[in-house]
Amino acid sequence: MAPTGRLLAVAALSVLCLQGLLRDSCAAFAQSPLPLHRIVHAGENDGGLMPELPPSGLMPMPELSPSGSPKPFVPFLAPAPLAPFFNNSTPKLSGKCTLNFTAVDKLMTTTAVDCFTSFAPYLANVICCPQLQATLTILIGQSSKQTGSLALDPTVANYCLSDVQELLLSQGASDNLHSLCSVHLSNVTEGSCPVSTVDAFESVIDSSKLLEACQKIDPVNECCSQTCQSAINEAAQKISSKDGGSTSYSGSPKIDSCRNVVLRWLSSRLDPPSAKQMLRQISNCNVNGVCPLSFPDTSKVAKECGGTIKNSTTCCKAMLSYVAHLQKQSFITNLQALNCASFLGAKLQKMNVSTNVYSSCQITLKDFSLQVGSQESGCLLPSMPSDASFDRMSGISFTCDLNDNIAAPWPSSTQAPSSSCNKSVNIPERPAATSAQNGVNHKNLKLRLLASLVSFVLVLLVQA
Repeated sequence: MAPTGRLLAVAALSVLCLQGLLRDSCAAFAQSPLPLHRIVHAGENDGGLMPELPPSGLMPMPELSPSGSPKPFVPFLAPAPLAPFFNNSTPKLSGKCTLNFTAVDKLMTTTAVDCFTSFAPYLANVICCPQLQATLTILIGQSSKQTGSLALDPTVANYCLSDVQELLLSQGASDNLHSLCSVHLSNVTEGSCPVSTVDAFESVIDSSKLLEACQKIDPVNECCSQTCQSAINEAAQKISSKDGGSTSYSGSPKIDSCRNVVLRWLSSRLDPPSAKQMLRQISNCNVNGVCPLSFPDTSKVAKECGGTIKNSTTCCKAMLSYVAHLQKQSFITNLQALNCASFLGAKLQKMNVSTNVYSSCQITLKDFSLQVGSQESGCLLPSMPSDASFDRMSGISFTCDLNDNIAAPWPSSTQAPSSSCNKSVNIPERPAATSAQNGVNHKNLKLRLLASLVSFVLVLLVQA
């Protein structure tokens, strides 16, 4: 194989190792004499305070501190520029969309990187889809300065959604974003909200009060104080009743449509970076409040670990096998991992598993997230909003904590889960990926991940 082709094949193979598709080959790959690099530089601390846990009813962390951390594993890289993977194509636009894409060109580039084709399915819940939704909202908000409308006509909306997909696809994003992120016409049209113009909105809403509540959102306390979110919901309720109809319940299609209109108006009054920060902070309150994983049948674990455990080895084997299924789904945040551990623990308890199998089988929070490379070191994303980044030399990067060994919390049968927003609840150690405290054993690492298509590496290998 030619040197250039060999380097590109190595780059592609590193992605397959990350995704666990060629696990047997990755061990040999790690020992390859090729001139490969490891990224071992630790990123800087976040520099801010640890955010409050979301109001999800999650039980507090147990009194546990991180144990000794193994040496982090970071995927290998080929020392070749990524230009062959990132040649921008010319998007085929409809010419019928009224959105001002030029006003948010940097935002579009960020979204394309966040939703890069090889990683979009694994970053969808935390990074890609929240960023895509924010981009659509800001696009309409910024365009309303010229159009005066806070919603797209359904006919135009179809063209605009297609154009957004084309623009992102031309910069390397996945071609399946609408399906992956459940993007529908309601995301860009007025839906069932009776207010859709700037003038009509501002005639009903105290816009200065709304803007004051959301223009400087508190990244630490917003999920608990809900200062901005309450103002948004109040505005949505108010404009939803403008047509004289009865007041809708929170979460109804009408309120959801009006909430989208409120967010678009806010995005028109803030510059795109500030609007993005606000929208991502709000979305992260919801993202971190749930566990995004799908849990398969737990009957085998219950059979081996239920009641009085006769064979701890067999129990842990079943437990580890079960967790291995969870580890193949997606990257999740540290706070999502807490929710996932709590959910699975409660599920097992209902099936007569009374022993703390997390402790006896050494299950940690990072065991619930996607595993990185052949050494299977779990990656927890930070709970604060973050983006992937792209560098032509080092590739796609995102903040990931490989060192944190916080034990997964086993639900207490004698204590009901406490709200994490209860100030009397003392939560000791939290996952270190978003911690800025000194003296805690943690490192924020940048995973330098190269990406390419499986078919591409196969062609190169065939040519060898």
